Amino acid sequence: MAVDLVAPDFSALRPIKGLELSVIEAGIKKAHRKDLTVMTLEPGSVVGAVFTKNRFCAAPVQICKTHLQADHGIRALLINTGNANAGTGEDGLMRANATCIALARLLEVSPEQVLPFSTGVIMESLPHQKIIDHLPQALDQLGQSTWGDAATGIMTTDTLPKAASLGLELAGVPVSITGISKGAGMIKPNMATMLGFMATDANITADGMKSLAKALADASFNRITVDGDTSTNDSFVVMATCKAQHEPITQFESGLGKALYQAMEEVAIRLCQSIVRDGEGATKFITVQVEGGQSDEECMKVAYAIAHSPLVKTAFFASDPNLGRILAAVGYAGIEDLDQSLIELYLDEVHVATKGGRHPQYLEADGQRVMSKADITVRVQLGRGSHKQHVWTCDLSHEYVSINADYRS
Repeated sequence: MAVDLVAPDFSALRPIKGLELSVIEAGIKKAHRKDLTVMTLEPGSVVGAVFTKNRFCAAPVQICKTHLQADHGIRALLINTGNANAGTGEDGLMRANATCIALARLLEVSPEQVLPFSTGVIMESLPHQKIIDHLPQALDQLGQSTWGDAATGIMTTDTLPKAASLGLELAGVPVSITGISKGAGMIKPNMATMLGFMATDANITADGMKSLAKALADASFNRITVDGDTSTNDSFVVMATCKAQHEPITQFESGLGKALYQAMEEVAIRLCQSIVRDGEGATKFITVQVEGGQSDEECMKVAYAIAHSPLVKTAFFASDPNLGRILAAVGYAGIEDLDQSLIELYLDEVHVATKGGRHPQYLEADGQRVMSKADITVRVQLGRGSHKQHVWTCDLSHEYVSINADYRS
């Protein structure tokens, strides 16, 4: 039931020099599905990442943070679907570490140079021996898989794989960017039940990468919400193999860095919007834009209050212009000195409310016409300042309940 989302053209996904892929069947949860992905990076690559802020974060998230902090240079990523390895305590850490050690031995690197990622059901033991037993096969087939294979291999409740790719020139040097993501439910800012992996062959310094991953996440994955639940396994990883022969990039405010950042941001936004469009049971894709705030923070507070509201989301599912629900969300967003007489509300081009009350020319038929569309913009003007921010969300349907009620069966 994806909202205006089509499967990516796998043939258009650009390979990244210095990165190889292998996607195989390991039988982690179900037979006859590719559920284990290995990515290897050549020496000299740099990696940055942003993770869930859920304090009950999964074992692989904990290990990834430790391995990145060790700063030995990441050489491989190991990704499984079918099991989240979250809520598994010390046993989960042992199992995830064992897979890192096994892959490191085969690659002749240190375990701290391997990042593990898992997605699937929480509070079930990771069948780590299945992963370990299949690693030799994965390495035998290294380089034979594509980004399309990887996009498919990391799916859980997704209805379609999610991938995007761009090429550009930096000082006359061709550069490629390719990314994949997965996620459809348990999606909220601060990351969600989502995995995102983006790679480029651009030459980025280690210092530059430290700021790049967070900036890209803040512009994309940290602006989406499906159901308001922050997951245990969220991870967004940015990799640069540094194979492109241009001047090393440390900052992204001007010149080559700005051009590269804009292209990478475009790929990240395409990936994160695909997650919302594929939200579990979603029938509407909704942009919530808040303008006229005193700060970015208060604009985001209002945007999230609207985007998280079950009453607002179910009204959109029904195409019911019960728009007082949006005004109510604005009111409880947490701005103590909000002046309701300054509030303006729009649905696309339809002016719904003015000076805190119903616009005299607003007709419910116009509201219903907009809410019947697949892509909708909610725009709120606060009348308090010059700041503006936006988030992306979807509606909440009967199908969402069915999918999550049946998830473990």
